[in-house]
Amino acid sequence: MIPFSYYIDKFLNYLSIEKNYSPHTLINYRIDLKEFEEFLNISEAKDINEIDYFLLRKFLSFLSEKNFNKRTLSRKISTLKSFFKFMVREDIVKNNPALSLIYPRLDKPLPKFLTEEEAKKILGALKGEDLLGLRNKAILEFLYSTGARVSELVFLKIEDTDLISGVAKVRGKGRRERLLPLGEPAIVSLKNYLDKRVDKNPSLFINRREGSLTDRGIRNIVDRCIKKVAISLKISPHIFRHSFATHLLNRGADLRSVQELLGHSSIATTQVYTHLTIDALKRVYEKAHPRAK
Repeated sequence: MIPFSYYIDKFLNYLSIEKNYSPHTLINYRIDLKEFEEFLNISEAKDINEIDYFLLRKFLSFLSEKNFNKRTLSRKISTLKSFFKFMVREDIVKNNPALSLIYPRLDKPLPKFLTEEEAKKILGALKGEDLLGLRNKAILEFLYSTGARVSELVFLKIEDTDLISGVAKVRGKGRRERLLPLGEPAIVSLKNYLDKRVDKNPSLFINRREGSLTDRGIRNIVDRCIKKVAISLKISPHIFRHSFATHLLNRGADLRSVQELLGHSSIATTQVYTHLTIDALKRVYEKAHPRAK
């Protein structure tokens, strides 16, 4: 009998080589499937062809008892669906037992975002002429100017930014590349920062030891910068992405353009940003309605 771990490796190799999935995504898939493998070891199913819908339901009930939240359960269901779809495609199993699994209904809280005044206050408070101070300002200006993900910042190289044309090339989910325009404050901040650099690291953003910044490093920088401004909001680097999208839509940008800038594969993902502040709604109403005034 072929061990289940063999099929896990086969599936992950497919995702890595043919689908070009990121290492972070592959780690999550492996965690989910290893957890399922552990469940199989205490179940009656000893062969992959003995796994049916009812066994998968038992596995999900087993996970629910561990108090996983709905979003985590949803991700694990997605992993199972993708895995067994691949197993069917490879003719390892005849039927997909995960096909009828239902995702839990997820709550969709509106993303938190800064007001334009808050964003201006944070970015305006970043001072310092030393390398690290210039770097921190460049990071926050870049995040707000482009709406890029933190993971996209981590892999940015100096050669990916064209400060003359005012564009940056980032690699998003699935390693898809897209060009993002840079605003003038971001261009100036990046130029000031790069002019101070004397190292040979090709990465755009580096740490104090001249190594490439990590995801955690960028998050720590944002935390420290926010604390200096003493804004009470709980802020992560992602809030600049939310603010970027919200402010564009508030000022009249169309949804398709924002989708392209954010790198969303589906416009449904972008639609969460169509929440507008009451002030923006009032401005639209007063400008457009014939009886507003």
